[in-house]
Amino acid sequence: MRNLGWLAVVIAAVFAVLSVSVLASWRGAGPLEQPVNITINEGSTLTQAAQTLEQAEVIASADRFLLLARFLASDDPIRAGEYEMPAGVSQARALEILQHDAAVQRFVTIPEGMPSVLVHDRLMANELLTGEIPVPPEGSVLADSYSYERGGSRAGVLARMQEARDAELARLWAQRSPHAVVRTPREAVILASIVEKETALASERRMVAGVYSNRLRIGMRLQADPTIIYPITRGRPLGRRIRRSEIDDVNDYNTYAMAGLPKGPIANVGREALAAVLDPAETDALYFVADGSGGHVFAATLEEHNRNVERWYRLRRERGEM
Repeated sequence: MRNLGWLAVVIAAVFAVLSVSVLASWRGAGPLEQPVNITINEGSTLTQAAQTLEQAEVIASADRFLLLARFLASDDPIRAGEYEMPAGVSQARALEILQHDAAVQRFVTIPEGMPSVLVHDRLMANELLTGEIPVPPEGSVLADSYSYERGGSRAGVLARMQEARDAELARLWAQRSPHAVVRTPREAVILASIVEKETALASERRMVAGVYSNRLRIGMRLQADPTIIYPITRGRPLGRRIRRSEIDDVNDYNTYAMAGLPKGPIANVGREALAAVLDPAETDALYFVADGSGGHVFAATLEEHNRNVERWYRLRRERGEM
């Protein structure tokens, strides 16, 4: 009996040592030397996730990981997505990350007023996206930030940008003000693209939209400088001052040479610019010019506008810009 008692003690001691060893293996530092991101595809099983972890050297053995997870971890499901694994992450923590942590969020941002050639450039320059895309039609993208996953398709991201534009345009068009001058959703996008290019201040959008709406209403030329530049560069920076010959050039975009809207948008627009042209400020202003501080000063008469222009020129001369 005494021998049996000692045997039980030895067995218990061995079991305790093994338990400590197993727990240390499960919760101790893993082999990963540098942080790494891994991607778990939609519908992946825990076995497939374990193989991904092993291939990325997050864990030493997928089989051992699965065995330990069966007895030591919760049976909460893993989730698809891209996850960051820190250096030395334990097997236990690696599984917790896949089960409960938020996936890595990646975004591509299209600023208000970005032309389609630059939208194309931005998407093509993103090395985490795949596939080819054409330059999208001007004005077809809603300026905003869009999430994407590593290995996602550029065509898929672009489609979501265009779907967002269509949905937002439809929503705002249904809420348009009775005094909006634009007659169709396409005209709203065209005018909004000019507003985007004429002011960078959110507080001015409705006022600029009000000025251009007034001009359209009375048949006065818009005389928007960005409409001169667009047919020359298709939205890329001009890099120099506009030439007299370009101001006088007659084409379907130059609003110095014709009344009405250009034939198409000159940039992609955001929600605020669309909302501005569909609910422009009620104003008697017909003119505006830069005020030297990033905004504009507005005028109802040409005489008043000319005085504002002279003040702007005087300020530029004082700054050595003229």
